[in-house]
Amino acid sequence: MPKVKKPVKKITKKPVAKTKPALRAVTKSPRSTLSPLSVPVFGIDGKPTGKITLPKELFAAKINNVLMAQAVRVYLSNQREGSASTKTRGQVEGSTRKIYRQKGTGRARHGGIRAPIFVGGGIVFGPSPRDFTLEFPKKMRRAALASALTSAFGEGKMIVVDGLGSIAKTKIMANSLQNVGVTGPALLVTGRGTEVGTRSARNIDNLDTLPAQNLNAYTVLSHQKLVFMKEAIEVLKNFFMSKS
Repeated sequence: MPKVKKPVKKITKKPVAKTKPALRAVTKSPRSTLSPLSVPVFGIDGKPTGKITLPKELFAAKINNVLMAQAVRVYLSNQREGSASTKTRGQVEGSTRKIYRQKGTGRARHGGIRAPIFVGGGIVFGPSPRDFTLEFPKKMRRAALASALTSAFGEGKMIVVDGLGSIAKTKIMANSLQNVGVTGPALLVTGRGTEVGTRSARNIDNLDTLPAQNLNAYTVLSHQKLVFMKEAIEVLKNFFMSKS
C-alpha cells in the first residue's frame, strides 16, 4: 500500500509587539545649565555683608588636569635662572707643562695639573649657563587658570572679603583674616586701589599677596586658602575675560 504522508503543521510565529527604543537622557553642556555664581561677601568682622557674582568662564569652567600640570611645569621652569657655571680643564688657571716625567717615578702618569683629578682642576660635564624658558600660549594659560580657579571654588578654598584694601595696620589685617576663617597658609589676591591693605598684609606669616592681574594656575594650586578682595573680582573680569 502506498504510504500516506502526514500533513505538516505550519508553525506560525506570534507577532512580537514592537517596543519603542528607550529614550536617552539628553544632557546639556555644563555651561548651558549654569546659573550665575553668587557667593557671599564677608566683612572684616567675619559677618556676611552681601553677595557677588563670579564669572562662569573662570569659576565654572571644565577642569583640565593635564593642562594644569603643564602650566605648573612651565611656571617652575621659567623661575630658573640657569646661571650655574663651571670651568673645564681648558678654562681653569694653571701651567700646561707635564708635572713630572712619564716613567721612573712609580706614580701614575699625568700630563697636566689642570686635570679634573687634581684639586683646582677643571670640572667634567659640569653645568653651564642656559635658558630654561618655556613658551605657553595665552589661551592655554587662561584655560589653565580657569581650571585651577574652578577646582579651588569646588573645594571651598576661596572666600571673598570686602574692606581689606583700606586696613592700614598689620595687626588689624591679621585679626580680620582670622575673623573670616583664615588661620593657615593663604594667598591674598588684591585689586586696584588697595595698596594700603597690601602693605599691611605683606608682613604676615604664611600669607602671600598677589595682584589679581598676575594670578596664575601655579599660585592658585599651591595655596590651601584663597582670599579675594572684593576689588579683585572686577579685575579678573576685565583682565582675563577680555579677548585681547
